[in-house]
Amino acid sequence: MFMQLFQWYKTRFSDPNLSVLFLLLLFSFIVIYLFGNILTPLFVAIVLAYLLDWPVTHLMRFKINRTLATLIVMALFISVAMFAFLGVLPTIFKQGAAFIRDLPTMLNQGQAYILTLPTQYPEAIDPVTITHIIGTIKSYLLERGGFLLSQSFASLLDIAALLVYAILVPLMMLFMLKDKNQLIKSSTRFLPKNRKLAAQVWSEMNGQIMNYIRGKITEILIVGVATYFTFFIMDLRYSALLALLVGLSVLIPYIGAAAVTVPVAVVALFQWGISPEFAYLMIAYGIIQALDGNLIVPILFSEAVNLHPVVIIISVLIFGGLWGFWGVFFAIPLATLVKAVLNAWPNTQAEIDEGLSLESSSTIIK
Repeated sequence: MFMQLFQWYKTRFSDPNLSVLFLLLLFSFIVIYLFGNILTPLFVAIVLAYLLDWPVTHLMRFKINRTLATLIVMALFISVAMFAFLGVLPTIFKQGAAFIRDLPTMLNQGQAYILTLPTQYPEAIDPVTITHIIGTIKSYLLERGGFLLSQSFASLLDIAALLVYAILVPLMMLFMLKDKNQLIKSSTRFLPKNRKLAAQVWSEMNGQIMNYIRGKITEILIVGVATYFTFFIMDLRYSALLALLVGLSVLIPYIGAAAVTVPVAVVALFQWGISPEFAYLMIAYGIIQALDGNLIVPILFSEAVNLHPVVIIISVLIFGGLWGFWGVFFAIPLATLVKAVLNAWPNTQAEIDEGLSLESSSTIIK
């Protein structure tokens, strides 16, 4: 058995480029897994820098140097962020508070309706079972409510950290955008020399990550704004809060759309009951989801590597379980990274020997 393992290792890792690629991936995984919470501001800055690199690059085509282009884009970004913070978030918080205030009334209405089911369907529904289910739901909600309340008080202690992040993240973004080329050159100095396969995988993934982040942020804005105007026109309660949930649900492919449908349907059901208004709202919501899946996503992610839906769902479950929010956000790029590594990895000893011979020939020529 040990001889077979040794032979497998000798076959797969005889090329130094393979060993460097494997060690870099392993090192990155360990760092993110162990220090992910500490590096959260860095992840946020990297994501936003990827997002803003595109307008900076386009401004440079008008003979504007990178520093000035970065300052212009950062000024616009901070202005939009301040508008969202002062104009949009108060409405969402207000509707969230109203939803929490109305939640007991909605629960009482739901309980009253459920208690009428045994009289309407005496042969199919047992009253004892209904009472047990209602008691279980109440105890669960009380338990989760206490947990959320404790988390709310704990989050108040993190206000100082949020203020620090609000200063730190824009500063890191500014330097990442302004000194992009210098940072890349400086970081490559610390990498091993045999990094041909690592550079190949990175060149493929760099464009994928940039397109994915830009497309995902655009998708969130389009779906969120379209949903908000639809809910607002149809006079649905908590329209801004629900639109925010629908917009953020696109971060989790397939699962997010199914999960956010529940609060939308519940709020509409308690507001209108089984009525034409409820049917119209759900039809409009279904149209938005259909347009997102069949029109918006293909347009925004046309350059992305085609992955099977089962692979995407498995990636969301695995990487989300490992790294939480960031694992969910980057589930598709990480799945693409795995695919790129498998494509770049030689499958046979002949391919490995060919790569070694080519590298030796290039060294002799130099």
